[in-house]
Amino acid sequence: MEFNKIFAAVLLAGIIGMATGIVADILVSPEPLKENAFKVDTSTVAPSAPAEGGGAPAPAIPPIAPLLAAADPAKGQQLSKACTACHTFEKGGPNKVGPNQWNLVGSPMGHKEDFNYSSAIKKKHEEGVHWTYEELNQFLAAPKTHIPGTTMTYAGMKSEKDRADLIAWLRSNADTPQPLPSPDAGAPAEGAPAGGTAPSATTPPSSGG
Repeated sequence: MEFNKIFAAVLLAGIIGMATGIVADILVSPEPLKENAFKVDTSTVAPSAPAEGGGAPAPAIPPIAPLLAAADPAKGQQLSKACTACHTFEKGGPNKVGPNQWNLVGSPMGHKEDFNYSSAIKKKHEEGVHWTYEELNQFLAAPKTHIPGTTMTYAGMKSEKDRADLIAWLRSNADTPQPLPSPDAGAPAEGAPAGGTAPSATTPPSSGG
């Protein structure tokens, strides 16, 4: 008897719920909008970021030649202390993680026969590329950008003045330092002498090659 009452109550509730839904549909008949009530102006929406590897090219690095005439080699020597964990700079000095950097200005890339350079530097050597003033400037600013595949772990020297000072000091580390380029010399073609002078070279402050 009790079970019949419970069953009847549940059935009645279901009937009432169904009837309520039918009545609600009759009383309220929503119509879908033909267009959004709130319009979004997409003309001002910023474009999405470019896919990885497809970003804008890095800004061009100005030629270093105009700064070399007034560069301070003594300041460059101070800056080179950050490089001594990986390089030596004195004549006849040993290789470390990176090669000894004596007499690099004007030398071919990968010129030391007793050092195992990265494949990227070896390729430059085979192509006959030299460490010109501008090659050094570009490389010291961003090693892995200028020569992809280099094992240099140095992130780069952002200050143009610091790069000029360091390059001026590296130039002095030679029995016969290379001539300075003309101050108004533009960036030469890769591997060509900077400012019309003999090729110039120098080593970056961190690892080598």
